Order: sequence, then C-alpha cells, then structure tokens
Amino acid sequence: MSKKAKNKKEEEIIEEKESSSEVLQQAQEAQDEVVEQESKNEKESKEVQDETVTQDSQEDVESSEETEEAAADDAPESESSAVPEPVEGVEGGKGAKKSKTKKSFSPKKVRFSFSQGFDHLQSNLPALIIACLSAFLIMIIAGCAVFFTNVKGAEKVLVPNVVGKKWDEAFIEMQIKELYPKINLRYSNVPGDEGLVLEQSPQPGAIVKGYSRINLVISRGVVIDAVGSYVGKNLSEVQMSLQTLFAGQTKPLITLATPSYIPDASEAGTILEQDPPEGSKISEPVVVNLVVSRGPNYENTRRPYVIGQSINDLLQTIARTKIVFDITSHQAGESEKPGTVVSQQTIEDEYVPNYTRVTVEMAMPEASNDDNAYGIFQEKLPDYPYPVPMKLEAYPAEGTAYTIVNFNHPGGNLTIPYEVPRGTTLVLSVADKVEARKLVE
Repeated sequence: MSKKAKNKKEEEIIEEKESSSEVLQQAQEAQDEVVEQESKNEKESKEVQDETVTQDSQEDVESSEETEEAAADDAPESESSAVPEPVEGVEGGKGAKKSKTKKSFSPKKVRFSFSQGFDHLQSNLPALIIACLSAFLIMIIAGCAVFFTNVKGAEKVLVPNVVGKKWDEAFIEMQIKELYPKINLRYSNVPGDEGLVLEQSPQPGAIVKGYSRINLVISRGVVIDAVGSYVGKNLSEVQMSLQTLFAGQTKPLITLATPSYIPDASEAGTILEQDPPEGSKISEPVVVNLVVSRGPNYENTRRPYVIGQSINDLLQTIARTKIVFDITSHQAGESEKPGTVVSQQTIEDEYVPNYTRVTVEMAMPEASNDDNAYGIFQEKLPDYPYPVPMKLEAYPAEGTAYTIVNFNHPGGNLTIPYEVPRGTTLVLSVADKVEARKLVE
C-alpha cells in the first residue's frame, strides 16, 4: 500500500469521528430541550392548581356569608352565579373563562366541617377517654347494686338433733331444714344399733346457713354378733385376734377370762373348752371362760447335778432340762475354780416336777484386764401359764451376733450366766419378742 493511500484512509477515519461527534452533540441538545420544556410545563401546571385552590376557597367563604344573610332575613335560598376568572392554559398560554353556579350545599363544605371535627376530637381525646371510663364504671356499680338488691343470700337455720335416730329419719329432717348430710360409717360396740346416727357435727342447736353440710356418723352395727369357735386354737392367737377385732373400741364385746390350765396330750396353749359355746348370740358384752392345755410334757423330771460345771456346761444343762436354775455368784476363793458351779440346792427326791426351781452358786473370776467379762444376766418376767420359748443373744461391739442359749421358761425370776467380750449387748427375747437388753462393760 502506498503512502498516499494510507494518508487518505486516515483522513476518512478522522472525518467519520467528527461526524459521529456532531450527531451525539445534536442528540444531547435535543434531550436538554425536552427536559427544559417538561420542567416549564410542570411549573405552569402547579401555578394553575394553586390558583384554582385559592379561587375555590374564596367561593366557599362567599357562599357561607350569603347563607348566613339568607337565614337572618328568613328568605329562601337563591341561586347566584360566580364571576368567571381567567385561567392560563398549559399549551397555548391563553386564559380561559370558567363560570360556576353557587349552591347552598357543597361537598367541600362537608369535607371542611369533617376535618374541623376530627381536629377538635384529637385535641379533646383525653377528656373523651375519661368520660367513657366514668360511664363504664357507673354502669358496673349500678348493675352490682341492682343484683345484690334483688338476690337474697341463703337463710340461716337451726341444726336439728338427729343422734340416736335411724338414718332415713335423719335425712328427712335434714331435707326439711335444707341441709345436706355427709355420711361416715363406723362399727359400734352396742348390738342392735345398726343404721342409727351415733354422732353429728355441727352439734344440735347450732345456727348455720341453709344448704350447709352436716357430718353424720352412722353405725354399721357390731363387728360380730355371736361368739366364735375357739376350741382347738392356740390361746395366744385367739387373744391377738380379739385384740385386733375390737381395736379402737372403749368396751369390746368379747373379753377372755383368766384361763384354767390342765395337763393334756395336746400341745401346750391349746384351748380345750369354752363357755359360752360357739354361736351364742351377743346382746351385750360377754366374758368367755377357757380351759387350756399345759402340754403333753407336763410330768416329773430327774433332779440335776451341776456342781463343777463351767459356764458353758451349765448353759447346755439349762437348754436340755426342764429345771429352772436360780443362779447367784461370788468372787472365787483360793480353793475354788473361777467360772464354775461350787454348790447347788439339795434335793432328796430323785424326780421332781418339771420346771422346779433349783438354787445354784457359782464362783466368778476376779476383775481382770482381758477382753472378756463374766456375770449373771437377771430379769424379772411375768408368770406365764405354761413354759414359753426364750433365747439370750449376744451382740458384740465388733463381730457377728450369736445366740448364747435357747430354753423354755415359765416366767418369774430369770438368771443366766455369761462370758462375753466387753462392750457386748445382751438381748433377751420371749416368744421372738425382745423383752430386755443389757450392755456388758
């Protein structure tokens, strides 16, 4: 390509750029003219609107004045014409005459009055709220006054006396007095009083409000109405059963007299006879007499010989023989062996009755510094009708508890020798019930 052609091409490019710049400049100028024209039109439109609002306000004022004058002269309303005023147009810029006819009623006046009323309401809102609340409170007070004036409370009545009456009669009396009974059932100890009122609360003669509740205790009758069968049963079981049956009653219907004991082949404590017999009706509290067996082993036994026996040997003798040993002790002398029996009561007969008491004397060691203690456990027991199983147990301060001796005893004075560690607690049980405790120091 020659240099001349190249220059020509560059000139064409420069001309195209200049032409493009002129087109863009013309477009920008046209856009600016459009914006300027729109701004001018908006300004003229705003001026026209302001002038129209001002003219309407003047017409409202004139109409209001004419209405007041017509009312004062008692003359009918007449129509009047408004003087048209020139208004500039948006496009041509020329004024155009506009005529209006004045009327007595105008929506603008209504709008103007509503606006004034709303402003007035806003300014007096607290007073309005107070007035509403006051009116509401007055309504409530008036309603309460009317209600309590017309509604009467329950009348007060006198509580009747219904103790000793049948339950149905008591209910009728309560209903007449407009009272409601609350029922509690209870066994009694008086035969024939089933269904009778035993107690009442409040007490007769009390003044209560109508429709109140009155507590009534009504008898369910006696627990039993006839003497049971006790023959063949154990005496202790019958005593426990009757005690449980009449628990809480001041005077039980059945009480047991002191039993009579006789030797018999049946087990000790077994009831052999009773009076009154089974099935006897109970019309009042009765006392039942019983004949009880002493047991098959109520016989003689060989007299014991225990001199020279140690504490453990004597405990074995107590456990296997039917002899009651009354043991005493003293400090061992020089010629006596500590912890042994040194004397016993002299018995001439070879055989003696079971559980005969035999006096025994033991020589105990002097107080020493070792851990064991020696002594006689003593307890005064009631006299039992027959020998009762007993046991003496030891509970050391350290270690496991153990039984010293198991034996039968008729009651009264009880003495048992012991050799236990210091700090041990001795526990005597009679028929598996703890009777006494002793701490060995």
